[in-house]
Amino acid sequence: MTIRAQCAGIVSTPGAAADCAAHAIPVDTVAKLDPTHPYTLAELIDIAEHNNPRTRIVWERAKQKADELGIAKSAYYPVLAGVAAFSDQRIIEPFPKPLSPRGYNMIEIPAIVPEVTLDYLLFDFGKRGAKVDAATAEKLAAGANFIQANQQVAFSVASAYYKLLTQQERLEAAQQTLKTAQTTQDAAEAQLLNGRSTLPDVLNARAETSQAVFDRESADGDEKISRVTLTETLGVEPSPDIIIDGEKTAPLPDALTMPIDALIARAMADRPDLMAQAAEIRAADDAIRSAKSEYYPKIVLSANAAQTSIWPTVDYGELGNASQPTWSAALTVEWRLFDGGARKNEVAAAKSQKRAAQDELREKRDQTTREVWTAYIAFRTALRKQQAAVALLDSANASYSASLEAYKFGVKNLIDVVTAERQLAQARYSSVSARSQLFLEAVDLEFSTGNLLRPQPPATKTSTPQPQDGQPR
Repeated sequence: MTIRAQCAGIVSTPGAAADCAAHAIPVDTVAKLDPTHPYTLAELIDIAEHNNPRTRIVWERAKQKADELGIAKSAYYPVLAGVAAFSDQRIIEPFPKPLSPRGYNMIEIPAIVPEVTLDYLLFDFGKRGAKVDAATAEKLAAGANFIQANQQVAFSVASAYYKLLTQQERLEAAQQTLKTAQTTQDAAEAQLLNGRSTLPDVLNARAETSQAVFDRESADGDEKISRVTLTETLGVEPSPDIIIDGEKTAPLPDALTMPIDALIARAMADRPDLMAQAAEIRAADDAIRSAKSEYYPKIVLSANAAQTSIWPTVDYGELGNASQPTWSAALTVEWRLFDGGARKNEVAAAKSQKRAAQDELREKRDQTTREVWTAYIAFRTALRKQQAAVALLDSANASYSASLEAYKFGVKNLIDVVTAERQLAQARYSSVSARSQLFLEAVDLEFSTGNLLRPQPPATKTSTPQPQDGQPR
């Protein structure tokens, strides 16, 4: 399953994700769940990508980075501005007394000046190019973060889904345990009537039944809370009114498709957080180039053209009106010779940011290796636990049946039956938990290697052929 919910098409690369986020606009609506429809995990992930606030936040940030790239590219173009000035000024103009009785004239000059100005940076020794490259790297980083956020949301939904599935199966197990406890109680009461049991045995059996009722109610409450948690993760109104498709017939993943070294290599190549950090390092390199370019001059072309119209008046004599085109042009070389160390400090700060980004990438690589190893070990452990849970459930079922049968014939006492009953209840809980945990660990392995929501072959497989229509299963 690729990231189709947010953008049309496959956006499994940072560049495609960034371009998609730059041109698409998220729909500002909140989905309404159908309380009668059993939702599959794929459907829930699709809903979450449309509605979870986290995906909207990273979407907007990706759009902002795309806009910043557009701003950086605009520096290659001239700036044209239209200016219209309407003015009126009254000035004193000194003038010789033989020609002006008071030795000065009062002049008033109303003017209308529509003007067009041009400013064009012709050459800056690579500063604009460095800024464009840095903005491009930041845009790619935002695209990678967009993919990462979608993967995180998908994993959160999968975790909530399998937690709800576990709680539902625990509720079923609690109901079965209650039936088992009632069967034990019925047997104890029957033995009491036959004179082959004692009242304390019956009371003990009733206590076990009451405990089973308590456990069932607890499981019922936990299941409803898990429903609310799942709807919150989807980004819709939190409510227990949701039904999921438990896919009880889906075969369990039972093997890995690649060794640990290949899984780590995949993670190093495909994890979007590592891609984002690598892009941040490139952006830091470009920031160093931009800071160093400040040591060189800039060449700027400036020009303006106007239609100047004036109607001057004077208190002595007479002046003529004018409405003529006027213009000016200048080629300026600007070279900052001294700035108190500002450029030096800008370069030093940019280099420091690069070193920090490199150290952060190293830290994330180590974290990635640890997470892949953890997911790898956890999957193998979950697989063995699930196999052991199946055997445990079979043994506990057989033990309880044999103990109950022997108790009815007076061969065993009630303590043996109650002990077998508790073991059977624990085996049921272990079985349902192991099944859901195995599915979740398989999803976690895809998430830790950066393959979640991507069309690459999964890291796990089942012995039964599966339709290749998407992940996760």
